[in-house]
Amino acid sequence: MVDVAAYVKLARPRHWVKNVFVLMPVPHSLAAGGDLDPTELLVGIAGFCLANSGIYALNDAHDAEQDRLHEDKKTRPIAAGRISEGAGRAFGALLLLGALALAWSTGRMGAVWITVAYILVNVVYSFWARAVALLDVFLLSSGFVLRVLLGCVLVHVVPSNWLLLCSSTLALFLGLAKRRGDVVRGVDDTHRPSLAGYNLSFLDQAIGITSGMAIVAYSLYCMESEVLVPGREFATLPFVVFGVFEYLRVVHVKGQGGSPVDIILRNRVLQLCGVGWALATLFSLTR
Repeated sequence: MVDVAAYVKLARPRHWVKNVFVLMPVPHSLAAGGDLDPTELLVGIAGFCLANSGIYALNDAHDAEQDRLHEDKKTRPIAAGRISEGAGRAFGALLLLGALALAWSTGRMGAVWITVAYILVNVVYSFWARAVALLDVFLLSSGFVLRVLLGCVLVHVVPSNWLLLCSSTLALFLGLAKRRGDVVRGVDDTHRPSLAGYNLSFLDQAIGITSGMAIVAYSLYCMESEVLVPGREFATLPFVVFGVFEYLRVVHVKGQGGSPVDIILRNRVLQLCGVGWALATLFSLTR
């Protein structure tokens, strides 16, 4: 009998929350005259969700032996023996085919190529790059930037340089915070080889640099935007700054950061910041 719950757990649907990055370009793009087809947008996001889950399934099948030695990861369905490695690979491949099919059905070849790029980046990461310090963080971060690019494709706009700078620096900030969380939790380089190239001093400096760059880039993005109502350009900025500082507080004071998804889903302050940012965005765009 098929263990449906195990396959759902293998797909990690809670991690689909990362695809909120797909929506980042939507408000400003619509105000600038972008063409939004809700069905096309939802199908594109659904396809990327399948791509995420397919990669997770393939990774878990590849890492099963190693995960069995990890305190937390040993409970994953393949490591725990609830799903065989072969079945996990087949499930992952099926999800990736479904992702490509949904991307194709949007009618946007850009969506297909972005999905292909996401798959290739993660294959490179899983089979080699995750053992190389800094390269692992840069490739992890690229997944968030690809989500932003997908959002631009789905609303038919060209991404601005400021949007790319904002999203890439924020993604690097999250990736570095994740590595800091690994170091704090005592994950050693036998399980994650790239950790041999990190220490808390370096990570703290890098996190400070990228968080500052993200805030400055977002400020300039608001300042240079042609679609924001004059006098309301910085309505969203306090929520961004507060959100970044709250994330920094959680990382440094509470020693968390290992999983951005866990932090976002458990931290009510960050969730309220997100709501506040969305409302402030509407206020700054509505004449």
